[in-house]
Amino acid sequence: MTVRARRRPAALVLLLALAAAGCSSGPGGGSGAGGRLTVWLAVDAQESWPELVRTTNDRFARAHPGVRVEVQYQQWTTKNQKLDAVLAGKNVPDVVEMGNSETTNYIVNGAFAALDPAGYDQSGAWLPALADACRDHGKTYCVPYYVGARVGIYRTDYFAQAGLPGAPTTYPELLAALDRLKAANGAADPNFSALYLPGRYWYAAMAFVKDAGGEIAVKDGDRWKASLSSPNSVAGLTEWKRLIDAYYVGDRAKDNGDQPGVVGQGRVGVFYGNTWEADAAADERSGGDPKLKGKFATFPFPGPSGKLLPPFLGGSTLAVPAKSSHRDLAADWIRLFTDRQSQQTLIAANTLPNNTAQLAEVAAGGLNGPSARAAATGGWMTPFAPGWTSVEKSNVLPEMLERIANGKASVQDAARDADRRIDEVINER
Repeated sequence: MTVRARRRPAALVLLLALAAAGCSSGPGGGSGAGGRLTVWLAVDAQESWPELVRTTNDRFARAHPGVRVEVQYQQWTTKNQKLDAVLAGKNVPDVVEMGNSETTNYIVNGAFAALDPAGYDQSGAWLPALADACRDHGKTYCVPYYVGARVGIYRTDYFAQAGLPGAPTTYPELLAALDRLKAANGAADPNFSALYLPGRYWYAAMAFVKDAGGEIAVKDGDRWKASLSSPNSVAGLTEWKRLIDAYYVGDRAKDNGDQPGVVGQGRVGVFYGNTWEADAAADERSGGDPKLKGKFATFPFPGPSGKLLPPFLGGSTLAVPAKSSHRDLAADWIRLFTDRQSQQTLIAANTLPNNTAQLAEVAAGGLNGPSARAAATGGWMTPFAPGWTSVEKSNVLPEMLERIANGKASVQDAARDADRRIDEVINER
């Protein structure tokens, strides 16, 4: 999610506009005369699985002759701002892609139409991290699309040079491997990080919080309350800080935005990320080095608890705006785009499916195999709170982590300050 200033009025304007429109008002943009269905997808589909979009449109055309599908690709950084603007008017798309941490505010404000999960393949096996993001008070307002799970990614040549037989499977083995990598490379290269773990990388830090039994926030009745200063959360943050101090060399005020490019410079033994970042680190278009192609492997990242480190399960869902006048057609396009056949296409594109049943179809020996295994553990999600988007926009988590990583505040003090800031916005609609 991008970070922008709080925009409480936008949510209020959206709610009032939806109420005034009655949610079933006349034709919207892309759903008016001429039988046109407008679909907003993020650019990932255009860049990584365009064949899925084409085949879905072909299948839809056979089922609904005369209805033309217009797919408009959106950038993640501007998508929600554009969506807020169109939802306040009449010209709405018929299908919109949402990140699974973005849905709650739209759902509670009535922006999306309810859908019947019984009409969708594998709905009984949808990954909870996606399905839970779509539900409110017993109704379903979006359909899971795909998911990603972070894993450990390592340089196989560095492991071989350090005499390491392969990927670690336990946390003590991980620490021992990092010690060996540091000893083998750190003296000759003071800029070598045995573990690349930049300070503002909150998806990584929060995985340690979750592994320790902590939470970002917990629900108390109908309200959410921040929980980063709880004993378990502090324990997870403390272990995360210990890893940074022991194995990371670099700017602690950085996030993971340019991680593939940094790893591609060749001074990293292990990093925690999405599997596509292994390929990106060997792709000069991402700032990587083509000479590194084939030199990365992945493993499920073990946690201090003795279990796998719970990964953030970030993914996408598909929703039908309540003001669309072609809601049934939109729902059917989503049905085709997310069915078993389509999920198989995503798996072939090295993307994880939306359901636990088809996780078993991901090749265990490929880069994405460990990611599928990590996703099967259930992982974790950001709180499904109405004000979570405001929490992300306010930069609370990265700023807390930077203070801890740079020693500007103790873990306890930084977490307590973060809790206070989160509590100010997390329940806002």
